[in-house]
Amino acid sequence: MAKPLIIPAQSMSFSLSWRDYFEMTKPKVVALMLLTVLVGMCLALPGAVPLQPLVFGMLGIAMMAGSAAAFNHLIDRRIDGLMARTYNRPLPKGKLSVNKAFSFAFSLGVLGFVLLYWWVNPLTAWLTFASLIGYAVVYTAYLKRATPQNIVIGGLAGAMPPLLGWTAVTNELHGNALLLVIIIFTWTPPHFWALAIHRKAEYAKVDIPMLPVTHGVEFTKTCILLYTFLLALACLLPVLVGMSGPVYLVGSSILSCGFIYKAWQLKYHDEPGLAMRVFTFSIYHLMLLFVVLLVDHYLWS
Repeated sequence: MAKPLIIPAQSMSFSLSWRDYFEMTKPKVVALMLLTVLVGMCLALPGAVPLQPLVFGMLGIAMMAGSAAAFNHLIDRRIDGLMARTYNRPLPKGKLSVNKAFSFAFSLGVLGFVLLYWWVNPLTAWLTFASLIGYAVVYTAYLKRATPQNIVIGGLAGAMPPLLGWTAVTNELHGNALLLVIIIFTWTPPHFWALAIHRKAEYAKVDIPMLPVTHGVEFTKTCILLYTFLLALACLLPVLVGMSGPVYLVGSSILSCGFIYKAWQLKYHDEPGLAMRVFTFSIYHLMLLFVVLLVDHYLWS
């Protein structure tokens, strides 16, 4: 009879810790963010992106974004433990200590900054650092708990990635890159408010003044709908300045109409679970929008 496989306790602990640290970086969020970074890099140049800023830029920005996410886990550990969506995160579950989580977040941020500063350019390093501070400190530690407009104001930090990609390969700020920032900045409120509607009771429980909690669900639905119209206009900006062509115009228009339709449904024909489906749709909207930007760039340029 075969002997049962015995895994050493130390190996199991290491495996669990590795997964816990990785979870703190919010890999799915960072992956979507890196897509917008890559598109920013590609749109900044007419030809191929140089290898060094591509590799080290993506790596350094990913590390600092993961650091910001880890600080978010650290700062929100109390309220995370009270919410169904987040109670199973490593810190509320006691899988990682506060000291270990802080050391990980701090080290990851420092390494990412050094990588960007020496192997990409100082401008990108400092802009990425500003984004980290904006998300981890200004939004998470202050705005999130201070005002129902938290996601509107704090959304600027999350809208920076395409600009970071642009500066990584050009070492300069450019108006076209700011248009990409405007798109994500306008996309963020309807994206997050849909989730906030779905999780309204949980946010109320932990005294976080999300818009559905402070102004009601119907008001939030109206804001989501109005923002989808504003987003549709923002998505046209790359065409108006000549940065993108007909492929992007058609693709972005279809995606904008889809988002407006979903928001219209949420406002006037709501049903259980629809807010979460709108939230999910918004993720695919942004992902496909930037893919279309990329396709158009190489077909049109």
